[in-house]
Amino acid sequence: MSESSATTEILVRLPKQLLTELEAFAEKEELSCSDCIYRATKSYVRDRRRKQTQDAMRRGYMEMAKINLSMASEALQAEYEADHTIERLVSGG
Repeated sequence: MSESSATTEILVRLPKQLLTELEAFAEKEELSCSDCIYRATKSYVRDRRRKQTQDAMRRGYMEMAKINLSMASEALQAEYEADHTIERLVSGG
């Protein structure tokens, strides 16, 4: 294992074909099957965490886009009213 922390032994059931591929990969990389599964699991968890963060950011940006559009619409209305008031004052009407 790459990290020196307490470990727990678990039972993992894999299809024979996948186990054969795992064993071939482990042999080629000079790793144990346990290390291969450890690394794959760690990578999977990291990728899922990254995806969850990206999804949360995407939702946040979408919510901010709605808020910004609403604020821009309100500002546009206020600007229109200000322009209209100035035109009325300048024209004397």
